Amino acid sequence: MKHTLSEIEKIELEKLYQSFLNNDHILKMKTIPMHRGSNCYIHSFKVAKICIKKAVKKGGYNLSNLLIAAILHDYYLYDWRKNKSLKKKHGSRHPYVANENAKKDFHISSEVSEIILSHMWPLTPKSFPKSKEAKLVNYVDDLVATKEFLLSSRYKKKHEEEYLREISSLF
Repeated sequence: MKHTLSEIEKIELEKLYQSFLNNDHILKMKTIPMHRGSNCYIHSFKVAKICIKKAVKKGGYNLSNLLIAAILHDYYLYDWRKNKSLKKKHGSRHPYVANENAKKDFHISSEVSEIILSHMWPLTPKSFPKSKEAKLVNYVDDLVATKEFLLSSRYKKKHEEEYLREISSLF
């Protein structure tokens, strides 16, 4: 059975999405490089949009928690490529840093925290994704990261404005 959102639900989710899209803390993510020429900002909003699209289709998800966690899952705010000591540990460490930053700057719920902490499973074996929201962010993050990794940095730079337009609204 295909699920849909009411206009009121769409408006509320869009309002929540927009509150992050132009937030001063979140805008810092534009400066954090990611997956061969992408950046944290575009990556995170792509993950959020795809998660919401899939969750609405399936139904039964806490869409607000899903949206917030998908946006904040990589909110670690450092460039691990510039620090040799972070290179080996980044994959398993950054969910914890992102979670601490999200708690400090956005006062997230324990459900959102669990989603952020588990988004790198199985690289973080102690943080198995328990909720269906966490499993979805884990899955979609892998999909988006793989696609970003396979595309050249030159292609991504050429299409950056297109990506920014694509993520400029949730629906």
